[in-house]
Amino acid sequence: MTRTIQTTYRYRLNPTVGQENLLNQFAGARRFVWNWALNRKSAYYQQTGKTLSYYDLAGELTRLKQQSETAWLREMDSQSLQQALRDLDSAYQHFFRRVKRGEKQKGFPRFKSRKTDTPRFRIPQRVVLHADALAVPKIGLIRAVVHRPLSGITKGATFKREPDGHWFVSIVTEQQVASRTERPVHTHVGVDVGLTSLAVYSTGETIANPRWYRTQRRKLRRAQQALSRKVKGSHNRGKARVVVARLHQKIRNQRSDFLHKLSTDLVRHHDLVSIEDLSVRGLAKTKLATSVLDAGWGLFRSMLEYKADRNDTHVVAIGRFFASSKTCGACGLVNADLTLSEREWTCLCGVHHERDLNAARNIDDEGLRLFACRFAAGYAETQNACGDSVSPIVMIGMG
Repeated sequence: MTRTIQTTYRYRLNPTVGQENLLNQFAGARRFVWNWALNRKSAYYQQTGKTLSYYDLAGELTRLKQQSETAWLREMDSQSLQQALRDLDSAYQHFFRRVKRGEKQKGFPRFKSRKTDTPRFRIPQRVVLHADALAVPKIGLIRAVVHRPLSGITKGATFKREPDGHWFVSIVTEQQVASRTERPVHTHVGVDVGLTSLAVYSTGETIANPRWYRTQRRKLRRAQQALSRKVKGSHNRGKARVVVARLHQKIRNQRSDFLHKLSTDLVRHHDLVSIEDLSVRGLAKTKLATSVLDAGWGLFRSMLEYKADRNDTHVVAIGRFFASSKTCGACGLVNADLTLSEREWTCLCGVHHERDLNAARNIDDEGLRLFACRFAAGYAETQNACGDSVSPIVMIGMG
């Protein structure tokens, strides 16, 4: 048995000045077609109460290219312009699906501004990667940093210019791989993420929190102050903006590189990884928002999940209301009076706990229990469906 997986490969491009101008023109053409199509759909709906489909707009786009004012569109790649229409149609469908489900009416397609919209475009076919270059329709061979070869059938390429001015391409490939095998669990680990330490393993290993943003905050502050002093629209302001963008890019790259290495190491050396199902979006609204977002918990979990799926490793996310820090790993008692500032505590049974290490071990035990429940039943189970915890839980201080 086989299954289909998609993989995204991202490469940095090194275009010439002429090629960079063409990339910017392609991005501008995409933005123009999006705005034109959105205006046509809105006007047609106001006049008739009906909507224009992708095929209607594609036909009108062909006629639009024949007009003298917009004849320049014929110099652009036709598939990139058609993809803009598909993206707009998809945005409409997503919006109305949310409305049908009764969700808040947000996400209606908007017009794109040249000043605020990120230059980007997508070509679904005919983009070919070579040893050190990328072949792009109507542009030619663009030099690229090809750090690894493609694997699978190319399904599309998205070009994007980062705020620091560098162009990147993301190529999506599709390939058939062997079906996931449910291998037995011989090695397992529980991971407790935090802010003091980025992660503590149930094995006792502690991963220090690099605090990428905070280490660069002083440079960022000075760069942003320098940017604010520049005259709007001046050449010096443009150079100062690039300095700020490059600092942000450096922080993002440092975080991504560190979390990639951390998640890869966990997946390679363990059959089962247990983590907490944290509400990162909720924590990002508290006074700890800067630290939480700097730690990259959500990115770390997403990396773990997709890498585990491709390496036949199991990842179990335990319930976010599981008292991992307050539960004694020895007797199962729950210390309801434990505060966040207390990093160590002693249970009534006499066992002394280091807060994060105890939480990691409890996460590991709960993950093993949920994993065993799930495969004993033959389908995915929730915590409640599996029954009570292995150890009896008694609330300390509750009588």
